[in-house]
Order: sequence, then C-alpha cells, then structure tokens
Amino acid sequence: QVQLMESGGGLVQPGGSLRLSCAASGSIVSIGIIAWYRQAPGSERELVARISRDSTTLYTESAKGRFTISRDNAKNTAYLQMNSLKPEDTAVYYCNVDAITSTDYRLMNYWGKGTLVTVSS
Repeated sequence: QVQLMESGGGLVQPGGSLRLSCAASGSIVSIGIIAWYRQAPGSERELVARISRDSTTLYTESAKGRFTISRDNAKNTAYLQMNSLKPEDTAVYYCNVDAITSTDYRLMNYWGKGTLVTVSS
C-alpha cells in the first residue's frame, strides 16, 4: 500500500505564494500520474494539476500561469508551487497518485488526507 502525506498549506494573503508537497511512502515500485485536487467548503472536488512520470503536465484553466506542478521520482515526492493566490483558491488540497506496489504489482490509485490552503486578507 501507499501512504501520501501533504504539507505546506497555510494562510496566505491574496497575491502570495505557497508550495505544497506530497510525499509518498510504502512498498512503491513505480508511481505514474500524480495529481493535485482541491475542494472548497460546499463545493465539489476538482482537479488542479497533474503530472506524468516523464513530467508532462496538465493544469485546469484557473491554475494556468499561476501554479506549477513538479515531481522528484527519486524521492517519491510531488510539489505544487502556487503563486498569485486568490481567495477563490481557498480549499483543502489533496494529492492523488497512481502507483504500483511490490505487494501485488497492480496499478492502484491513492489519496492523501489533504492540506488546507486559505487565501485571505
């Protein structure tokens, strides 16, 4: 199994920046796509960004030009650099990964517990 731990959330003023981290642990053989989702209070969970193993990236329109997703395969860690933050970015941010473990060598999907990002004056 795989455990994901998000960190880096907090309170930031509009226009500020935060860098989120997602550290994966467990009997990991390989991690495929890594994605960041977010969920605001009373809202649906939405995809923010995702990155493939070869670092091909995809962003939701609202994140383009402001957010950057990256990964360090050697460390089994992904990051989300968030710049020019807006109040509407306020949400719990979740890490999501596709991974193969040595327990059964099956591709499975895993979620982190989330880290809260609050953008407010």
